[in-house]
Amino acid sequence: MQTNETPAPYGNGGEAAAPAPAPATATAAATARPGAAAGVTEAEGRARLALAQQEFDPEVVYLNTASMGLPPRRSLAALRVHEEEWRRGTASAAAYDAPLAAARESYAALVGVDPSHVAVGSQVSTFVGLVAASLPEGSEVLTAAGEFTSVVFPFHAQERRGVRVREVPLDSLAEEVGPRTALVAVAAVQSADGRLADLDALTAACDAHGARVLLDTTQATGWLPVDASRYAFTVGGGYKWLLAPRGTCFFTVRPEYAAELLPHWAGWYAGEERWESLYGAPLRLAKDARRFDVSPVWPAWVGQAPALELLGGIGPSVLHDHALGLANRFRAAVGLPHGDSAIVSAAVDAGTPAELKRAGIASSTRAGRMRLAFHLYNTEADADRTAEVVAGRLTGDA
Repeated sequence: MQTNETPAPYGNGGEAAAPAPAPATATAAATARPGAAAGVTEAEGRARLALAQQEFDPEVVYLNTASMGLPPRRSLAALRVHEEEWRRGTASAAAYDAPLAAARESYAALVGVDPSHVAVGSQVSTFVGLVAASLPEGSEVLTAAGEFTSVVFPFHAQERRGVRVREVPLDSLAEEVGPRTALVAVAAVQSADGRLADLDALTAACDAHGARVLLDTTQATGWLPVDASRYAFTVGGGYKWLLAPRGTCFFTVRPEYAAELLPHWAGWYAGEERWESLYGAPLRLAKDARRFDVSPVWPAWVGQAPALELLGGIGPSVLHDHALGLANRFRAAVGLPHGDSAIVSAAVDAGTPAELKRAGIASSTRAGRMRLAFHLYNTEADADRTAEVVAGRLTGDA
């Protein structure tokens, strides 16, 4: 848990700077600071992480980011301004383009692609469905057994066109790619237990057989460095590790594959000039990935933009080292082997969830196992306190 101190805005090298004037509008509140910092050193990132931790003040030890992330104070401030503008009747629909554009740019920087390769929406399954509908009849889709349903249901829904979904163990995914495989759809980090896909082996196998990869980054981006340019498609929800209100989602598509996708959800927000695309023909969609944009949930993007600015200012490597370090500190304390994931999954006795709750520790249970998720707002004290509660409660198949 963190303190209630008000954080100083970031200055050069993570030093505290003079307080900035309070933003007068929701869009100003969401975009007041520059986006992801360029050339942030490890030392600067660690300093910024320490400052960022002051923006969170949960009343519990919060280890449930894999279900829902916590909002930084800057996002809450932007949302309060939005609510007040809405109440007063002074909100402007067009003004919400600014935080969305800032979020698109920050996300693109975080995953290593150009903003023109990023589409935005509100749900993972919407974009997965777009890819599923583009597959030729009779295509084989390879996925991991037990994959999150938003990643696989859209492909099962194409069965009437002969699309076949083949599930294999996650560890065997790369070796199961074959000449019949059109697409591999998998999460970079499994929702149920935090296991990581071997993405190097997977991309090599897909390149060898001419298959494409649709990578779900929902449980990855924000703590695990992701290079979205390596994959034909990526999709990721923002309300977990990206600390947004529910209602933001990002879809990246490599330019050479964009023309093969039919923009089934085409609407006014996908227009080249969206505020001139409100009525009537002809079809006039954006020429880049914005043609796949889905009309946004405005308040969610007001909260997403500042959160992404915060994460980008720290940098992926520092976020990764911090989260994984805490997860492994917990693992070592309870007798689990070191791992490569910020999500810890373990079999525990039946009383553990209630004991964690009594101790003021927010966790979750997935696939019959305890699931803990460590993120930037967590501390060594959080890991140690949780280990005290869980110690002695692991069962034989942990």
